[in-house]
Amino acid sequence: MNPIQAARAAGQQVWLDNLSRALINEGHLARHIDKGVAGVTTNPAIFHKAIAEGQDYRPALDALRSENLSAEGRYERLVIEDVQRACDVIRPVFEASQGDAGYVSLEVSPALADDEAGTVAAARRLRAAVARDNLLVKIPATAAGVRAIETLIGEGLSLNVTLMFSLKHVDAVAGAYQRGLEKLAAAGGNLGKVRSVASVFLSRWDALVDKLLEENGSEAALALRGKTGVALARQAYQRYLARFHGEGFAALAAHGARPQSMLWASTGTKNPAYPDLMYVEPLIGQETVNTLPDATLAAFLDHGQVRPGSIGADPEATTAQLAALASLGIDLDTLGERLQQDGLAQFATAFGKLLELTA
Repeated sequence: MNPIQAARAAGQQVWLDNLSRALINEGHLARHIDKGVAGVTTNPAIFHKAIAEGQDYRPALDALRSENLSAEGRYERLVIEDVQRACDVIRPVFEASQGDAGYVSLEVSPALADDEAGTVAAARRLRAAVARDNLLVKIPATAAGVRAIETLIGEGLSLNVTLMFSLKHVDAVAGAYQRGLEKLAAAGGNLGKVRSVASVFLSRWDALVDKLLEENGSEAALALRGKTGVALARQAYQRYLARFHGEGFAALAAHGARPQSMLWASTGTKNPAYPDLMYVEPLIGQETVNTLPDATLAAFLDHGQVRPGSIGADPEATTAQLAALASLGIDLDTLGERLQQDGLAQFATAFGKLLELTA
């Protein structure tokens, strides 16, 4: 087995954090799937890069400019086609796993991050436009997004919740998912057709916290560098186990409901001094997903080591890491809000540049 397949045998799905028309047209996506890739995630930055650098979009974009569409309308027409095709390529994985894997994610506009009603309407519209069972509509874990999640899960939509950073986000999103399933059950809906992942961003944590530790400068502070992202992921996974394998979810599970899987996002190492798989090898766990950008996926295939259950290794060290940060006055919930706002701003900038391309 290659490392992707070994991770799958250990209970973790590896997804590709990239999509472009060239990736589909040239057969690269199909080859990734043959190697074991079990899903695809996208975001505005990914599509901006694809459209800006790829000639594959030029004929379609020129044709769309003759139609009476907004720049956002042209963008959606372009990427919906990509997402539909990707859903079709990976459909055999979806069917073989009985809906557990084989999904492609498409994000609502970043402009809707604080608009609950707008998010709900956009998610419904994108779901109808793509018209594929293996689509995950991607929604940010803002306060408005969390309320929208409850509504949409209650209607039976499958979702990828993005831009989660703190344990506070993890708890809020999981609660919304569970309440949505309870509404769906009360309405007589099919709980088994709903799939959701909760995407916790990792590398941005160490980029931020390391700076704070270096500003402190003490030997104790410097020893904590490069460990925050993994520690948070491991804590999030323990929250996942307690909620979705505890008594509070048992009744829903008995009616076919699936747990909301933890997904590790932002897994490309930002600091070149750190290992290239620092957000991959330590986070192998049952019922988890890790979405990897191209370079990290290539590194994992080349030299990745899969240790089943590595996410549960050394819980005392994880607890000590987070306690030590707190003792230094580093409030991870507060920083999580900052990181989420920074992430929203970055996606909004990328989305604005996208619309310039399609104007």
